[in-house]
Amino acid sequence: MWSVDPRTGKQREQVAVTADGEELDRAVRAAHATLGALADRPARALLLRTAADLLDEARDAVVEAADAETALGPVRLTGELARTTAQLRFFADIVDEGAFLGVRISRPDPATTPPTPDLRRMRIPLGVVAVYAASNFPLAFSVPGGDTASALAAGCPVVVKAHPDHPATSELCAALLRRAAARAGLPTDVVSLVHGFDAGVELIRHPLVAAAGFTGSVRGGRALFDAAAARPVPIPFHGELGSLNPVVVTEAAAEARAEELGAGLAASMTQGQGQFCTKPGFVLAPAGPAGDRFVAALTAAVSETEPGVMLDHRMRDAFVDGVRERAALPGVTAPVTPGAGGEHTVSAGVLTLAAGLLPQGGHAALLEECFGPVTVVARYASREELDAVLALLPGNLTATLQTTDGTADGTEGAADPDAADLLARLTPLAGRILVNGWPTGVAVADAQHHGGPYPATTSPYTSVGGTAVDRWLRPVTYQSTPQALLPPELRD
Repeated sequence: MWSVDPRTGKQREQVAVTADGEELDRAVRAAHATLGALADRPARALLLRTAADLLDEARDAVVEAADAETALGPVRLTGELARTTAQLRFFADIVDEGAFLGVRISRPDPATTPPTPDLRRMRIPLGVVAVYAASNFPLAFSVPGGDTASALAAGCPVVVKAHPDHPATSELCAALLRRAAARAGLPTDVVSLVHGFDAGVELIRHPLVAAAGFTGSVRGGRALFDAAAARPVPIPFHGELGSLNPVVVTEAAAEARAEELGAGLAASMTQGQGQFCTKPGFVLAPAGPAGDRFVAALTAAVSETEPGVMLDHRMRDAFVDGVRERAALPGVTAPVTPGAGGEHTVSAGVLTLAAGLLPQGGHAALLEECFGPVTVVARYASREELDAVLALLPGNLTATLQTTDGTADGTEGAADPDAADLLARLTPLAGRILVNGWPTGVAVADAQHHGGPYPATTSPYTSVGGTAVDRWLRPVTYQSTPQALLPPELRD
């Protein structure tokens, strides 16, 4: 396949597609053969740290390759690489610390009914993990990204299906990870890379693949999820598919800081040309004068945004078609018209409508993610209209409440009578709830959760943060087992 420059549409260089089923089978079997070596926790912690070091040393080459294939820009990609290497070191610390193993010990107790034997429980690796790389994060959610890092931390070898938008970047990063494995005294096949649509389909069906992680579209993710469930032995499929990331602006918040909120929303929904999985794509704002000020500020800020390049021309065309379809729906207006900005670019925009139209039907497209720099503002005239729209929303990665009830750092604010109830209404809709902030940006931290109800994800787990490792483990209890036969972590 060809690596393509999205700024020009021109082909750059060729990368070999995984030729056939036999080549894929060899890659998976070679990965499976490394499970014993990965049982050495110090070695895999060293692998993660060495991989981070090698990626840092190759920063200029990695950023140059990724920019040429994604047009995300050196500044954004340098930051993404720093996040990626920090994430690898973060998981190395988790491996060293060991709490992710979930060790539990119940001592023998003859006084219970029935008597309790010696029980020792811990979590063990599932096996080979298939990772499907994301388009919009060529580093942090691709070959060296969170799925790979957390799977290796769990002791699972990884076979990555490269994304076709950045095949050369994927090859470079995979080579660095394999070099890191060799330096850590591990087989290089703890990380393998395959290319091509057919390889991706066959990978999920391979009998030695024990779990999969995916970041991408609802259509592609659901097809792989169904394939994982239809196997003779079904496997866990942890997919991140799509998210609207709704925002509710209360009447009190709009009255207090309409201009600030409009500018903040514009910055968040246009960041990275609207290609963040946490882009706020749907906003409920009041219909009165305060809401007018909010929309005016949003319109002014988005109008000043320059046209930009999306990750590839297929996504550009899908965005142009998607916003055209949405803008043509009854009652929809465009204070700033989104669409084509040029032969290779798109222009950001804002769509608005009365919230009362949504429960009447015919506007389902507005409640689905539109990948790119556009947001929909639904103006509610009453709390009843607001509640009726919230009842229509699908599952999301994030949900945001803009209120006056203070900030997370303890700053006092005027009481907002709707805040507590709306927060309770938003909580079932998403995996991360924000108050007086914007959802773009996902910190790598122990308490992070990057997931949510379907279609945001296909499982209740997170793909970011310390507990992302939980996806690749299963619990086992050893009963009345002699010390010498127990795993080292379970011995007295």
